[in-house]
Amino acid sequence: MSLVPGTSQGTSQSGTGINGSRKLRCPWAAWVLMVILFLFWLVQCIHFYINVYLAEGLNQQRTQVLQDLAHRTLEQSVRSWGAMLSAAVQQGLFWALVGALVVFLALYWWLKKGIPERNSRRDSHSEESEEENPARMNTTWIISKRFQLSVPKLASKRQVAQELMSDLLQVAHNLFSDSFFPVLEPAIGVGSACEGWSPHKEEDVVYRMFVPLKPPRGHAFHLEPDSTGEVPQTRMRIRVELVCTCTWKQPDRNMLCFLHHSEEELKRNQAASLLHTLCTGPYLDGEKIALWFQTFVISAWSMVPQSHHYSMKVLPSCRSCKMKLMKASGRSLFVETVFGVQQGDSDIFLSSQPTEAQMTPSTTWLESYAVAEAKFFRHVDMQAPPYSCHLKCLRLCARLLKGSSISIYALKTAVMHLLTLIPLSEWQHKYFLMRLDDIMCYLQCCLEEKRLKHFFFNNEDMPKEISLPPAFHEAQPLNLFQHLAQDPVAQTEALREFDDLQSHLYFGL
Repeated sequence: MSLVPGTSQGTSQSGTGINGSRKLRCPWAAWVLMVILFLFWLVQCIHFYINVYLAEGLNQQRTQVLQDLAHRTLEQSVRSWGAMLSAAVQQGLFWALVGALVVFLALYWWLKKGIPERNSRRDSHSEESEEENPARMNTTWIISKRFQLSVPKLASKRQVAQELMSDLLQVAHNLFSDSFFPVLEPAIGVGSACEGWSPHKEEDVVYRMFVPLKPPRGHAFHLEPDSTGEVPQTRMRIRVELVCTCTWKQPDRNMLCFLHHSEEELKRNQAASLLHTLCTGPYLDGEKIALWFQTFVISAWSMVPQSHHYSMKVLPSCRSCKMKLMKASGRSLFVETVFGVQQGDSDIFLSSQPTEAQMTPSTTWLESYAVAEAKFFRHVDMQAPPYSCHLKCLRLCARLLKGSSISIYALKTAVMHLLTLIPLSEWQHKYFLMRLDDIMCYLQCCLEEKRLKHFFFNNEDMPKEISLPPAFHEAQPLNLFQHLAQDPVAQTEALREFDDLQSHLYFGL
């Protein structure tokens, strides 16, 4: 199967990779040998001097030896050094020193020649495995250092964020159990930090928590297409309807039916409905929900255990709740809560958070694939071999593309496609450079073809664990590079920019 659109051959799926090279000897063995020879020579010299000193001590008294040493002339010193050198030659020490010098010169020549050889071999197609190629391992190390690929402590801080959300939601359930605010479901970690590949520095990482909303008692959510008429529909509104609770099999005796009790009685004996609190007209309002949750977090902070270890500040945000947690040591942790409504029983949601490119009305909710993406990466983590390199490839390429016209989401989509096309056994860490080449080649081909298929539409390689709405299986896939197809100048600029990024990746230019 072809990995790139419009090509007859797929990207390399074997252990040989795209840029394989001949096996080079590791310099560490030469270093060890040189050090051993030097230490052997040094010990033998010290042993020789001790023997000479003891021999002279047996023939003369210590005081006489000291007097002779004090009056020894320069000529006698030279002759004594010559005698010692002659003895050293007889014992083989001289040849040990020569051997060490030869090894040192050979090592210097190897290091001087190694870099050009690796550069010349980068374009060759070797049949040897990267596991047997220390030179490519060195290249991996160089690339990692150049892009500062130190892995942030994502797992431990992600756990802190998840525990915080769990505690906050428990408090919310206790406080709002008798009200008619949306029911807050357990938070789901989404985004690069929770998926394990955040390209940001540790102090800048934002842990995004997706909180699904369910309708409260006596209410129902209905998804309505927005007036834009896009196909497939990515912009929708959530209409809130009151439903009769009189005929429930187990009616709540403390609850009045919003449809069959008078407005006066409802105002006197029951909390206001969702329509009168977090809606604009009949539609759920994302900005009102965000403000409501922000107010709750501020008032409930002292009730969660994290308040004993962190101080908390709610940062400005229109459609989400951004929290900055600070320890006494000065270290900080950023947690963002985003709200969504599920489409049926699928892993696709409508999100309150608009994209940077789409500032929508507060009652317009955008289709979000964040939960499905997080579920996909969890599936890959369970199936992939230990120390798989797919997250490292994502993190490196995301840092490389930062600030360019090629979006991080396009990169993420390309990697998800490759994870379904290349066997997961071929994503072992020893294949890091080959998989990195595959990603760059796939992206370049998509740029040339002006087409990158959305991952979740009409994808025959979709894992069965991902639940999608039925329409997704038959819909025409979205083209994430549609803007390039409509603007040849933008495509030319994107290809030039991508060539520059590749040069920077491989050659540091």
